[in-house]
Amino acid sequence: MIDAKEYLKKMSAELDGPIKSYIGDEEPKVLMDAAKQYPYAGGKRMRPAMAVACCRAVGGDPSKAIPLAVAIEYIHNFTLIHDDLMDGDEKRRGMTTIHVGYGMPTAVLAGDALFAKAYQIMSSLDVPAEKMRDTLQYVSQAVWDLARGQQMDVNNEGQIVSEEVYLETIKLKTSVLFAAAAAGGAIIGGAKPEEVKAINEYAIDLGLGFQMFDDYLGIAGDSSKTGKSVGNDIRKGKCTCMVTHTISTLKDPELLKEFKSILGNMDATDEQCARAKKIMEDAGAVQYNLDLAKKKVEDAIAKIQFLPESEDKEFMIALARYAVDRDV
Repeated sequence: MIDAKEYLKKMSAELDGPIKSYIGDEEPKVLMDAAKQYPYAGGKRMRPAMAVACCRAVGGDPSKAIPLAVAIEYIHNFTLIHDDLMDGDEKRRGMTTIHVGYGMPTAVLAGDALFAKAYQIMSSLDVPAEKMRDTLQYVSQAVWDLARGQQMDVNNEGQIVSEEVYLETIKLKTSVLFAAAAAGGAIIGGAKPEEVKAINEYAIDLGLGFQMFDDYLGIAGDSSKTGKSVGNDIRKGKCTCMVTHTISTLKDPELLKEFKSILGNMDATDEQCARAKKIMEDAGAVQYNLDLAKKKVEDAIAKIQFLPESEDKEFMIALARYAVDRDV
């Protein structure tokens, strides 16, 4: 079985050159530097790797999917810049965030510039017009849905929403860009419409599992590895699956009152955040979240069993399992 983490490193190294080749030394330099910072810094590169792997898994020429892979990575990083700005985060992957390092106006423009560049890159796809149209439709719908998901995420902060609303939020916020990469790669590779649909659904489920595990890392991860401050999601009142499950299952009114008094309290101490985590663990919510994330991943894997055996199919399966078994 392929080691997804090692295979991602290999694919990331192959994609590094193309990802760094599209932003030139134009003026103003400060905007170019801000736009380059995140995509040029590396990262897991899960989405672009998925685009290339899905193209090859259906029998296509992977080189034809490279522009899509780069465009998806640029779109992903454009969303990160704006996300950091909205959340007021000062660090990302151990780096100073763009709005802190370059100021809010330049951060907004850097995100906009990456978004525009992504579409310019996709216009160079060497595919028939129908495949170009279908790919653009998937990507454009994903970006539209992503904006909806981000707004839902903002609306949900400090609110207690149902598990259904939470799942819809993370589907729009996280899954759809994975799906655009996967479905776009499959389209470029020559997959039939029903195969593209199945691969799209595989990536949706993978993205759900990925985000649910990300939420888990937000309360239990190693901040030196994740680059995120453990407990911040609790302080912000982020309504995760763990929070909804805790509130729906807690029977002790005093315990529920204590939990709610910590959730969304920006001044909560590390000890209080640890206490909130313990309450969630004792309520079975943390394990429930992990079990549901793993179920989503197994659902994802079931969707691509139709693919012929190949290294890329193995990678797609391993990538799904890596989404819920990682430390970053």
